[in-house]
Amino acid sequence: MNKITLKQAAPFTLLAVVALASVFAPTSPLYVDDGKYNGADIAWILVATALVFLMTPGLAFFYGGMVHRKNVISTMIKSVVAAGVVSVLWIAVGFSLAFGESIGGFIGNPFTFWFYKNVGSGAPWSLAPTIPLSLFSLFQLMFAIITPGLVVGAVAERIRFTSYILFTALFSLFVYAPLAHWAWHPDGFLFKMGVLDFAGGTVVHISAGCAALMGALALKRRIAHMENQEIPPANVPYVLIGTGLLWFGWFGFNAGSALGANGLSASAFATTNTAAAAAGLSWMFFDVAKGKKPSVLGFCIGAVVGLVAITPGAGFVAIPQSIFIGAISAIISNIAVYYKSKSTLDDTLDVFPCHGIGGMVGMLLTGVFATKTVNAAGADGLFYGNFEFFFTQVKGLFVAVGYSAAASFLIFKLINVIEPLRVSSEDEELGLDASQHNEKYVQGTLLVPQPNGKVAEVPVVE
Repeated sequence: MNKITLKQAAPFTLLAVVALASVFAPTSPLYVDDGKYNGADIAWILVATALVFLMTPGLAFFYGGMVHRKNVISTMIKSVVAAGVVSVLWIAVGFSLAFGESIGGFIGNPFTFWFYKNVGSGAPWSLAPTIPLSLFSLFQLMFAIITPGLVVGAVAERIRFTSYILFTALFSLFVYAPLAHWAWHPDGFLFKMGVLDFAGGTVVHISAGCAALMGALALKRRIAHMENQEIPPANVPYVLIGTGLLWFGWFGFNAGSALGANGLSASAFATTNTAAAAAGLSWMFFDVAKGKKPSVLGFCIGAVVGLVAITPGAGFVAIPQSIFIGAISAIISNIAVYYKSKSTLDDTLDVFPCHGIGGMVGMLLTGVFATKTVNAAGADGLFYGNFEFFFTQVKGLFVAVGYSAAASFLIFKLINVIEPLRVSSEDEELGLDASQHNEKYVQGTLLVPQPNGKVAEVPVVE
């Protein structure tokens, strides 16, 4: 047996400490039903929670299909493992940091819901009075899970698995939780400023996009990128499956953020689908207008960009305007991807141009097209003569970009001190599936003609 180092034992040791601490946590019911909850709302948010969780394996397929075949498994597991890391952290302290009693509008008291203390017996969340606080917490957990998973696409094919695990933990605690508190807690300072983010354009996509940019800069370029090697997608049908799962799950992401089975939820559902459809077509047709052939990848990437862009305004903008939001966001991200490809930035799967810039465009267009006709709790945007609200969105954008970029860069630098961020050049050349996990992805089969006239299926393994 190989000698186990302190670094190798550290993750298991930390999990063991949390597990032992959980034994002594107070026990309380999941929720106390005193007649104040609405059964239809509970049923819908349970479904929406499951839909948002489905986005995580959907993201794994989406990213896994686009990388080199020797990195498929390593890329997919990084998205999915966030469900493990963030779920444990969320119960222990994450939910409390994001939604606990506010400390100056900047962070939640870590002891408010420590190990889910008071979650079962506490009053419902003030903005979701018809569902138990425990259900609201689980719904929010799914957002916290997928956010660090989005960063995987930018650092794929060269980041150490253990370093990514550490990044997921630190990002969740020091980037995601503060931003969620600022934007979604009634006492958060962005919330009090009047910044609107219906379902996570700021909290999820801008934060992940900026972290992706910082990760790409910290990790530097892949060997294949420096040598200008063309890397064909491992499995385009995986990308198509992933897009379908993301699109399907996004209905829970956005429509569920109405936090009830109501008309606002239906409106958010419609704007979500409409923006995605318009964006997928916009990206594909824009490519055709530039002389390219219609691309499966182009439609899929465009649809996801549309989903990203509509997220902050899904419950604040009208359905017709969501067509414009989807179409213009896809064009902007498409142009950003083009210029990124001409630079030395090695954002493997264009996370910053798609999620980061897509989230920024969506946040600004919420400031343009939001209307109280759709949501009386929102605001009228620039299109309806309210420049002040648009300026509020701009200020919120700068705060979210500045903080998430700076904090994420420091996190990557700290991790690199603890453990090298990047795999060795030999491991990178071998592929992370083999070097990090000792596993290989079988892409499919070759049909090889045989002397007897039959065709044999020969597995293709790299």
